[in-house]
Amino acid sequence: MKPIDQEFDSESEIEDGSEMTFLEHLEELRWHLVRAIGSIAVFAVLAFIYIREIYDLVILGPSSPTFWTYRMMCKLSEKTGFADLCVDKINFTLQSREVGGQFTMGLTASLMIGLLFAFPYAFWELWRFIMPGLRPSERRAARGAVFFVTTLFFAGVLFGYYIVSPLALNFLANFQLDPRIVNEFDITSYISTLATLTLGCGLTFQMPIAAFVLSKIGILTPQFMRAYRRHALVVILVVAAVITPSPDIYSQILVAIPLALLYEVSIWVSGYVQRLRLKDEQALMKDGYDD
Repeated sequence: MKPIDQEFDSESEIEDGSEMTFLEHLEELRWHLVRAIGSIAVFAVLAFIYIREIYDLVILGPSSPTFWTYRMMCKLSEKTGFADLCVDKINFTLQSREVGGQFTMGLTASLMIGLLFAFPYAFWELWRFIMPGLRPSERRAARGAVFFVTTLFFAGVLFGYYIVSPLALNFLANFQLDPRIVNEFDITSYISTLATLTLGCGLTFQMPIAAFVLSKIGILTPQFMRAYRRHALVVILVVAAVITPSPDIYSQILVAIPLALLYEVSIWVSGYVQRLRLKDEQALMKDGYDD
């Protein structure tokens, strides 16, 4: 069995051992994209087959006071004595105001779910194309990239779905300028809000990966991140306030804590990259002295 470095190198070469041309690289990229898009299509079709169950259990979940997050908030309210934490009513109804609105939303939701579940394989396909172009030291540093990117993405999606989305929907649904104004949200607006918050958190949780890339190309350093830690915390609190428009300070803290932890992890990642760079530089200097 070939080592992983040799295995990736073999994919970037022609059978006779010569390097691939630009057009051959484009052809290889095309097939990686075809397989990635194909995986999204497969999951999208499966999601459309069970779209009614998905709408009932998943998509419309945060619109019901029986949703897991609301039940946990009520239990927390009983233990802490803060009655405002309990959510026993979601003050809005959903409607479709277009002839093909529900069918269109079914297709849109299926596509988003297909993208969500196919993300690990699609990213792996793109990573297989990028990997051969990295140096051996970069490959070692990026080992496990697919696992970490996928794990952080799904952790962010779950956080967005179970924490951010219910808090935001609850606030927006119960905010009224006048009692005579009834909240009747269009299904398009509801799904757009839910998808933005959920997928947005999935991307936000890629902060350590972004720190790794920026540190690798020399833009970011752990010293810089430590020096501006207080500024970063202020930005995180602002982001938490924007993500959760609720004036409830507990909701904002609940969102800010994971983001602050991700920032600390990003500092460690940046330091790890810096240590690897120094190690490589020392190895090159040693080789130069030996020569």
